Amino acid sequence: MEDISRYYALLKDPTRRKIIEILGSQEKIGFKELRETLGVGVGTIYYHLDMLSDFIEQDKQRKYRLNTKGQMLYRVLKDGSVPAGLEISETLSHRAVRWLFLSPMFALTAKPYRFLPVSAAILVLGAFGSSVAGLESALLFFFEGSMRSPASTAVLFIFNWVGLFLFAEALAIALFRRVGNDLQLFACIGLAALPLAVYPYIYLAAPTILEALAIYSWQLVKTVRDAVLVVLQVWTILLVSAAVCHGKGLRLDKGIIISLTATYLNIAILFMLGKLA
Repeated sequence: MEDISRYYALLKDPTRRKIIEILGSQEKIGFKELRETLGVGVGTIYYHLDMLSDFIEQDKQRKYRLNTKGQMLYRVLKDGSVPAGLEISETLSHRAVRWLFLSPMFALTAKPYRFLPVSAAILVLGAFGSSVAGLESALLFFFEGSMRSPASTAVLFIFNWVGLFLFAEALAIALFRRVGNDLQLFACIGLAALPLAVYPYIYLAAPTILEALAIYSWQLVKTVRDAVLVVLQVWTILLVSAAVCHGKGLRLDKGIIISLTATYLNIAILFMLGKLA
């Protein structure tokens, strides 16, 4: 049998191990029963099932069961011969990656009604900051010297992220046939907006901070603002990928396809509008 340590990342997650154990003991189970047994959100279950796609299959009644490879894995888990490395606590690097993708926060969206106020608060935070700073948002980008009213600037920030939610929803259906779970996806997209929601406040604070450090110059302020924005843009793209994964139950590689498509479309539209040189 293949070395089980190759599946370290896969088996490290207790939910995935639980799915293997359930399917191994019950032979096959429907999606609704699996969800009730695990007690997690629809998107979360789809995500883990997608991660376990090499080990499970569906019968004609669309019930899940272990394939030959999955049955071998179940026997290893049942016999207790899982390497000790799978039982140890997370490494520092693993924890860092989890927080980079805000995985603990995205896990809370499994109950979207409870998390929606948080997502809404993030969007309001970004909208208010954009209006105060006078920054016109264009999803991943901000432009100074907006001629819009503060109210219009605020609404535009929210409009951009609602548009991204609709785009991600449509692309998930078109490319991967993932229908439903819209509320969790919206909650996840709201969380993904966090880096850019705080940027207007960094934009406003940069001159004051640099002046306090006695290194103030207009060119340095611009450089710092641009550098911070690039870092936050990259982080946002990663978070949008994670949002699609958790909201629509897709693997990260599929989530990245959607987030990068949205990014390229965002840049292309701004080029056509003459916003980017």
